[in-house]
Amino acid sequence: MKKLRVGVIYGGRSGEHEVSVASAASIIKHLDRSRYEPVPIRIEKDGRWTLADKAPTAISAADVIEHVRLEAARPVRPGREAHLVAHPGEDTVLAIERRMASAELDPSGAATVTGVGLDVVFPVLHGPYGEDGTVQGLLELANVPYVGAGVLGSAVGMDKAVMKTLFIARNLPVGPYMVVLRPEWHGDADAVTRRVTEELRYPVFVKPANLGSSVGISKAKSEADLRTAMELALQFDRKIVIEAGIVNAREIECAVLGNDDPQASIPGEIIPSREFYDYEAKYLDDASEVVIPASLRDNEAREVQRLAIEAFRAVDCAGMARVDFFVTRDDGRIYVNEVNTIPGFTTISMYPKMWEASGLSYTALIDRLITLALERHAEKQQLRTSIT
Repeated sequence: MKKLRVGVIYGGRSGEHEVSVASAASIIKHLDRSRYEPVPIRIEKDGRWTLADKAPTAISAADVIEHVRLEAARPVRPGREAHLVAHPGEDTVLAIERRMASAELDPSGAATVTGVGLDVVFPVLHGPYGEDGTVQGLLELANVPYVGAGVLGSAVGMDKAVMKTLFIARNLPVGPYMVVLRPEWHGDADAVTRRVTEELRYPVFVKPANLGSSVGISKAKSEADLRTAMELALQFDRKIVIEAGIVNAREIECAVLGNDDPQASIPGEIIPSREFYDYEAKYLDDASEVVIPASLRDNEAREVQRLAIEAFRAVDCAGMARVDFFVTRDDGRIYVNEVNTIPGFTTISMYPKMWEASGLSYTALIDRLITLALERHAEKQQLRTSIT
């Protein structure tokens, strides 16, 4: 059987670049080499696409950060430029190798261009310019099968404000929140602060609407904290979601897998090492505790799984998603927090761990995701694109 060539796109222009590199390293490491040939495609922080000469090997965000620090002082020869062809054809990616004159690029611009065909693409891009529908739109133009949600599901899954609107329309339980735009905050921060104090009360969580991995998120316990948190969040997005803190809540997560008939995994629980599950607690220290399966009553676990599938459908997801919840300790109330359409795939990430606990190994999970991508693509090919 011919091996399928899998383009793994990683890195990207977001604050989650390092997590993406670690996720890609883990995915490539666990691809079944008897069935798949990985093609690592890296997007640098400045947006340049390169066809990597070798796959990433750092399998944690902390390792990636250390690797970047060590490489910063070393001159690095530019890799082959990669350009995804935005129309259907045999060559999915054009790889351009610039000729070198000693240590510098040849000013004449002489280059060798090679076409690379891909059978399927696995985007492992967390955050804006990758998880938000932008790369998915490019892959749609190229008519290439790809893992995960489509343009709409990706865009909605990235925007926490729009996501919550769709959750509410589907009658899913959502905690109190408000949305604040940059002009609104800069125009009258005092008025926004009063609204938060009166309508949500403290503590609140201040989040960039279009980012993940807890980047730019703060817990505010006072008006002074709120102002500091808003200034931080506005560095990452012009739209901010402010959520009321759910009193005495547990952080429960559930993985979803499938297209039209999605299935939910065994739920897991995060016990943060810090006051909340921020970026450092997720990726840079080992003190946070992961409990799989979560200690829930049978009816609670079933309800989390049901709501996870409903949230998956509400945002028009496909392939995969991790759905995050708050469950109160006092009365067991369940709140849907958010959907992550490209969840982390690092060695400590919850999505593969929950499926492993549900009986699906990491390698089998990747295989299933690729199969779902091919099935979804084949179904789309049956649609008419012309009335004549």
